[in-house]
Order: sequence, then structure tokens, then C-alpha cells
Amino acid sequence: MYVTMKTILDDANQHYYGVISASVVNLELVRGAIRAAQEENAPIIINIGQGQMSKHGDGEIISSIVRILAARATVPVALNLDHGRDYERITHAFRHQFSSIMIDASEYSMEENIRRTKDVVTMCHSQNVTVEGEIGFIGQAANADDEKCDLYTRVEDAVYFFEATGVDALAIAVGTAHGKYPANRAPKIDFDRITQIKQATGKPLVLHGGSDSGEANIRQAVACGINKINVCTDTFVSCKEGLKTALQETPDIDFMSMMINMEITAKDVLQNYIKISGSSGKATHFR
Repeated sequence: MYVTMKTILDDANQHYYGVISASVVNLELVRGAIRAAQEENAPIIINIGQGQMSKHGDGEIISSIVRILAARATVPVALNLDHGRDYERITHAFRHQFSSIMIDASEYSMEENIRRTKDVVTMCHSQNVTVEGEIGFIGQAANADDEKCDLYTRVEDAVYFFEATGVDALAIAVGTAHGKYPANRAPKIDFDRITQIKQATGKPLVLHGGSDSGEANIRQAVACGINKINVCTDTFVSCKEGLKTALQETPDIDFMSMMINMEITAKDVLQNYIKISGSSGKATHFR
């Protein structure tokens, strides 16, 4: 079931649950993500970032893998370009049948962000491709960017941005950040802000930096109106640690077993996030 991200998020928005958007760079992570969704009977969004595409996960290859595995799955699967900043990368994803594209022009002024986002919306909507935008500043957990409250998304800006661009979903800055948080520090999410933006827009909202945010935070964020939760760091770190452990415990382990280990680890991590997000069992909505 290869679908648009809009198809998934419109249902999540209507029924007030969250959907996991799992970052991938290879076959094993894609298989692990879709297996997790299959076992939980949940919709899933496969994510690959612009930087990840340029370093390792070739967009054309990843798209082919996702679409083949989605055709075999009985749950809805979407493929999203994460943090598309360069037009060349965005059009590459568009040409290679990504079902969703995130245009991240949040570093620019509001008007320039709107101009760039509208261009992508015009292109993508012509072929029924979903578009996610971003306003506010999300940044990196290691730099404590999540604590910069003056850069959080304002309610009035979210309303204006949706109306001016026609995006299908919006990533908002409300107290999370990308990457792993320093030890003994969890993000302080502005739940009131999520609620206010949801009430003012009625549209699908996206939480970037879901990794390491804590189960209670994610559950509350979903209850307040978040519909898409991006998970990357926790999956990647868990796979790395799992491979290290496998090598330490079984030094002569063969390479194929290591790849299977990676896939299972990714599945387990993402299956837990799916349960937390509230999307378990929701694939029945699409049949």
C-alpha cells in the first residue's frame, strides 16, 4: 500500500493519533520500519533526509526499495524527503516518485519561506505529492536549541503559513530538537502551544526530534495535536550498539547475520514508538 503522506496524516488528524516517520538509509532500515508497522497494523512514513541522500542513501534506490516493499505490505506506507533545502534534491525526490516532500526554508524570512514553499507546493500538488513545510527553529539537541523559546513557532504564523502556501502538514518548533539530548536532560515541550496551533489551524502537525524525547512527552504531544513524529537518532544509535554487542559476544559472526541483527533492532525500536504514537491498529482505517 504505497500512498501519499497526506492520505495517512489526514486520517491521523481526523482521529487524533500520531504516525511514526522513520529515518532510513538502507534496505535493512526500510525492512525494519515496514515490519514494525506490519506487526502493529499501523501506517508508517519512511523518511530520508537530504543530507543522508547525499552521503549514502541514494534517493532513486531507496524509492524503489520502499515502493516494492510497500506493494507487498498490507499497511499504508509513504516515502518522505526530510528537510529538503536544495531545489536539486527536491526535484530529484519528485522525479523518483517520493510520495511526500518536506521543503525546509525555515532559515529564511517568513515571506521568503512562503515563496520557496509555494513553488514546491505548485510542483508537487500537480502530481498528488504531499508537501510538509516548517516554520520556527528546531535545531540540534546538543546545542540546547530546544530551549530557545523565542524561536518557537507562533500560532498566528502557523495560520498564515498554512493559508499562504497550501502545505499539507507543518513542522513546528515547540521544544524538541534533532539528535540526542545531553545526559539527564529531556526536552520541555510547550504543549499549550501545540494545542493552540491545532485549534487555530485544524491541520496535521509534525514533531521533529522525536528521539530521546521520552514516552510521556510524545503521548502528551499527540494528545495535544501532533500527527507525525520523526524518529532517527534512537534507531541509528540502537542499531550501532546492537552491532557492537553482536561482534563482542560473537566475534566470528557472519556479515549477513549482522545485517539481520540491524533489521530486527530497527524493527524493535520503531515498534515501540508506534505503540507510543497511538497508531497501532489504525491501518484498518485504510482498507
